[in-house]
Amino acid sequence: MKLEQNQKNLLFEKTEIPDIFFNEYLSMANGDFVKVYLYMLFLSKYNKDVKIADLSKSLNLQFSVIQEAIKFWEDNGLIIRKTNGYIMKDLQEIALNKLYKAKVTLSDETIENNQKAKKQAKAIEAICNSCFQGVMSPTWYNDILLWFSKYEFDEQVMMALFQYCYGKSALHKNYIQTVAEAWHKNNIKTYSDLENYTMKQENMKKSKSIIAKKLGLTRALTAFEEEYIDKWIIDFNYDLEIIEMALKKSTSKLNISFDYIDKIISNWHDHNLKTKEDINKYLMEFKQKQKNIKELEKKSKVSNTNYQQRNYDNLENLYANIN
Repeated sequence: MKLEQNQKNLLFEKTEIPDIFFNEYLSMANGDFVKVYLYMLFLSKYNKDVKIADLSKSLNLQFSVIQEAIKFWEDNGLIIRKTNGYIMKDLQEIALNKLYKAKVTLSDETIENNQKAKKQAKAIEAICNSCFQGVMSPTWYNDILLWFSKYEFDEQVMMALFQYCYGKSALHKNYIQTVAEAWHKNNIKTYSDLENYTMKQENMKKSKSIIAKKLGLTRALTAFEEEYIDKWIIDFNYDLEIIEMALKKSTSKLNISFDYIDKIISNWHDHNLKTKEDINKYLMEFKQKQKNIKELEKKSKVSNTNYQQRNYDNLENLYANIN
């Protein structure tokens, strides 16, 4: 006996989406990617044989956008590619598997300080209320616990991490983990560490603004220009006073070049000059050497002295406007 179901009218059909999609995945994707996912989910109910070109026409999106969207959902595990099509994964099953794996991982760990576990639970509850309006996906709980263990953040730092990402309107796991990795690389564990790091970042931002103003730049600094400043301040450990000395050397240039300024500052660093006094002494000695060489050339007029002069050509151009 064969039982058949009447074909339902499209008017009365509905496509259900678990709340986990809104809680975990919606903030990760742009509008076009969400559009593609929802339409593919809709079509999957009817086992439709749809080509990417068809999706492009139906959704009024470029072919490349459809490809990028499918790749995005593949990377996040919501779609599985087959030789002849795609499988739309069950979101609730994905969440359940994450929960199970996380619990297995955590069950192997020994919680030495029960008080610490309680503090972390309170922090997670605070994150839930302040960033998720009291409705947070169960998978977030396990992710946060794992991040506590991986990054060794204290409770205040973890809450600050979520508040920071929430303020950036980027409350999705990839972004949060990227920020967490950056903080971890900067040895942030306690809230005091975070405050010091934030203060350094603010000071760096001010320094870059001052340098741009000194150079008369009305535009924003490029990424390459900011890398130069990071190098001078972080790698060379030079303060603004020393950097300003180098900036003055660019006043004779019609077109300001960060590469030119970098050559000056790198030259000071190569000579292990650490203070303003060290640099002034070095410049005075350099100027005197140049003067001595020129006087020697006038007196001797020996051809081989030209070779010695050429040794100083690059530096002479570098410090062409020494007073």
